[in-house]
Amino acid sequence: MILTVTPNPALDLTWHVDRLTPGATHRVPAAAARAGGKGVNVARVLHGQHVEVLALATSGGATGAEFASELDSSGIPHHLVPIGGATRRSIAIVDDERGETAILNEHGAPLDAAESRALLEAASRLGRRSRVVAICGSLPPGVSPDALDALVGGLVAAGARVVVDTSGPGLLAAARAGAHALKPNRDELEAATGHADPVSGARALLDLGAGLVVVSLGAEGLISVSRADGAGGLSARLPRVLHGNATGAGDALVAAIAAALADTPDLFAETDAADDARSRLARRAVAWSASAVLMPLAGELSAEREALEAEVVVEAISEEHA
Repeated sequence: MILTVTPNPALDLTWHVDRLTPGATHRVPAAAARAGGKGVNVARVLHGQHVEVLALATSGGATGAEFASELDSSGIPHHLVPIGGATRRSIAIVDDERGETAILNEHGAPLDAAESRALLEAASRLGRRSRVVAICGSLPPGVSPDALDALVGGLVAAGARVVVDTSGPGLLAAARAGAHALKPNRDELEAATGHADPVSGARALLDLGAGLVVVSLGAEGLISVSRADGAGGLSARLPRVLHGNATGAGDALVAAIAAALADTPDLFAETDAADDARSRLARRAVAWSASAVLMPLAGELSAEREALEAEVVVEAISEEHA
C-alpha cells in the first residue's frame, strides 16, 4: 500500500473561463469542488491507476465537511484527523484560450499541539504498515520542520520508502532525515539550497542524505539525480509544449515516483537494471505530469499518457555539469 500524507489539505475550487481579462466581469459555469491538496491529488492519481492507496489528511469546519463528503463519494480510501480550524480553499482559474491557470491558495489553519500530535502519530502508525509514504505539500503552523524530520526518519528506519514534496526548511529536514526521494520544483530548490542551477541544488540535497532528487522544470520537463548516478543524472522532457491546467502536474509526477518506489526495490542500486528503472521512472514521470495538464481538474491523467510516454526524450546529464 502507498500512504499519502497531506498536512495542509484544501478544498479545491476550479473555474474555467474562455478568456481571463483583468478587471473585467466574467460569467462562468459553476465551479468544480473537490478534495485537494498535494497528497490528496497524488492519492487520486494512484487510485485512478488502480494502485492500493490510503490518503491521510486533516479536516475541519464547513469546508472540511465538504472536503470529507467529496472524498467519501470519490471512493478513495482515506483517514481524516479532525481539527478545530476550517480546511483551507485553493482556487484555480483556468484561461481556456491561453491554456494558463491562475491559482489562489489560502493559508492553512494552525494546528494546536494535540492536533499536530494526532496527525503525526497517524502518519507514523499507518506509514509503518505501508510500502511507500508520500508526504506532500506545505506544513501548516503547528507542524515544524523538526517534526517532519522525526517522522521521515522514523518511517525510513521502519523500512518504509519515503518521498517528500515540500519546500523551505521542510525540504532540507526531509533530506537530512534520509528521504528516499524528494520532488521540489526549480524555485523551491533554489530557495532551499541557494543554488540557481537545478543539478547543483539536487546534489546539495543528496549530500544532506536524500537518495533521489527529481526537480520539476515546468515545460522543460525534469531532471533526476540519485546517489547511484555518481556525478551524473538524467534529464527528461517532451519535445513539445502542452497547454492546459497545470495545477496537478507536480502531484502526478509524485504519484509516478511513489509507484516506482513501490514496484522497484533496487531503484537505488548501482546496476544496469537500476539505471534502466530510473530512466523508466523519468520517462513516466514526465508523461504523467504532462497528461495531467490536459485534464480539467487536478488528480486525473489523460488517456494520452501512454502515447506521451513514448514521446519523452531522456538524456544523460554530463558528469562535468557544473
